[in-house]
Amino acid sequence: MTSATNLPSDSRPPSMNADSARAPLASRESEEPKPGFFKRFGLIFAFIALALICLAPEQPGLTVAGQRMIGIMVFAVITWSSTAVSFPVSGGLIMALIAVLIGLSPKPDGTGIIGTTAGMKTALTGFSSPAFCLVGAALFLAAAMMRTGLDKRIALFTLSKIGATPNRVVVGIILCGFILSFFVPSTTARVACLVPIVIGMIRAFGLQIKSAFGAMLMITVAQVDSVWNVGIKTAAAQNMVAVNFIRDITGQEISWLDWFIAAAPFAALMSVVLYFVVTKLLGGSVEPFQGGEAAVRKQLADLGPMSANEWKLTIVSLILLFLWVTEKKLHPFDTTTTTVCAIAFLMLPRVGVMDWKGTVDRINWGTVLVFGVGISLGSALLSTKAAQWLANCIVTGFSLADASTFAVIAIMAAFLIIVHLGFASAAGLASAIIPIIIAVLGELQDPNVNILGMTMILQYVISFGFILPVNAPQNMIAYSTGAFDVKTFAFTGIILTAAAYLLVLLLTATYWSWLGLV
Repeated sequence: MTSATNLPSDSRPPSMNADSARAPLASRESEEPKPGFFKRFGLIFAFIALALICLAPEQPGLTVAGQRMIGIMVFAVITWSSTAVSFPVSGGLIMALIAVLIGLSPKPDGTGIIGTTAGMKTALTGFSSPAFCLVGAALFLAAAMMRTGLDKRIALFTLSKIGATPNRVVVGIILCGFILSFFVPSTTARVACLVPIVIGMIRAFGLQIKSAFGAMLMITVAQVDSVWNVGIKTAAAQNMVAVNFIRDITGQEISWLDWFIAAAPFAALMSVVLYFVVTKLLGGSVEPFQGGEAAVRKQLADLGPMSANEWKLTIVSLILLFLWVTEKKLHPFDTTTTTVCAIAFLMLPRVGVMDWKGTVDRINWGTVLVFGVGISLGSALLSTKAAQWLANCIVTGFSLADASTFAVIAIMAAFLIIVHLGFASAAGLASAIIPIIIAVLGELQDPNVNILGMTMILQYVISFGFILPVNAPQNMIAYSTGAFDVKTFAFTGIILTAAAYLLVLLLTATYWSWLGLV
């Protein structure tokens, strides 16, 4: 759910279209910037760090397997943050390291080694989790939206009802991001849908992509996705990571509605903040224009009437949304089960809207692999007690044992914001850090700590990919259009991050406290 590859050509921004793919190889290589130092040598650094940790003296309270898992976690962090290799390749490396290094570790009772068979079972743990299954099903649902064009119709219909002034267009994009978050559980797919529509609007107004108006709209497209990744449980893969670990460790399930009640107010308030940030900082030099509304209506008219497949997908999506909202309230079915059932129906011959042959190439299987490996990584940190050992170090280092829950949220949220600067995937960050967060909360002295609620709140912070284009795939898709530079994105992103952090503290002291989450 976090990759831009395998998107249909009509959903790709200009830099991802077929023409660029047909360009002479030498020409493209000469235009591409050389990889930075960290990217070129990141894999070497990752292996060096892994070796140093594994060969270090044994630590009190930490098993050999746990020490090696910390080394694998650091290896994963360096690999993911440097993008030295692709995410699927890193996933394969992490699986192999878990199988071998855990397999050759001595058993805690000293009766021999754990064995590579058991090590491989540990490496494959994530592939049997409901969260992994839900992410796969969500990718199929996103593919169905793109295959039928329903996502594009929803976006164009929303924009056609807003108006054509610059500020109204921003409102329209925010509303599109909000609405699509319910029906397209793929961050990248939502942005890939909106980008070509927004490009068409900018050109219809007679403006350049590299204009103040273009920058304002493209930054809004990227940031509103990050905002509503927080608000809706099924909107982002990293939420599934958190929900999976919370369920496995605490035995408690977070329903779709419980998540929405807690997180939607934050996302709604941040949507308002986003509107004022982009319109005040970037909209001042935008001149009034005419013709944009007509262009949107023309694009909508060109789609023609809704097809039978669009109607079927609309009905299935609304039923699925109803089942998500009423999960554990009106029926016993969980989010994963209802989503998988919906995909199974949509794949049926004659009654569905897609088939395997026409859909398989639209699914980014590398994303599926990395997500499963990420869950395995977190599970292994827990099963080897490495997460608990790290948690004890964090609690001691930050003096959190006797701290108030508000102070814990404030310190951990700031820590996560800083750490996220080095990550290109919120799902990867969640896989590495959520088990440690849960263990940290378990180490606190306060017996009334709500581990589920506080983990949810800190998971919201993991979705704060506001500052750099490389902090989230949706940012990179918008950045690839050339509408804005890194400095402009970072300037607005820092303000959004500061506002989001302060809002987390405010809601922690008020609304979330009233809900009993802290």
